[in-house]
Amino acid sequence: MRERHPSQCRLIGFTTYTGTVTAADDWDAPADRKVVRPALPKSVEELFHQVGSKEFLLWFDLAPPAAEVLRGARLERAIGVIYRPQTNVRATTSMPVWPINSIAVIHIDETRAVEPLERTARWERGEAPETYPFAV
Repeated sequence: MRERHPSQCRLIGFTTYTGTVTAADDWDAPADRKVVRPALPKSVEELFHQVGSKEFLLWFDLAPPAAEVLRGARLERAIGVIYRPQTNVRATTSMPVWPINSIAVIHIDETRAVEPLERTARWERGEAPETYPFAV
């Protein structure tokens, strides 16, 4: 869409501090309900969490100082169709692309996983706790 209709589409970023998501471990793997670990220190998600609002929309054209702060290198986590919480601790420092390629970012501090139309026992069960197979 960006190549064919650049003036008719907009990119909006999306972040969360913690919560749950529906995602797979790998391409073509079944979707699970996964726990999103709290954001890492000095990450974009932690910065947005510190704002203190449960959710907000940051429109870059209307908030140039905020857009400028986000141009600096920060830890940034990727959650999409695939999410591997165990790799969250190995997040890489990157230049956020929102102020450059997007018009806004939506932050929801604590998300709840999208529920599939046909929920499976696997999705209902969710991922195994971090302490599996040992109890705490």
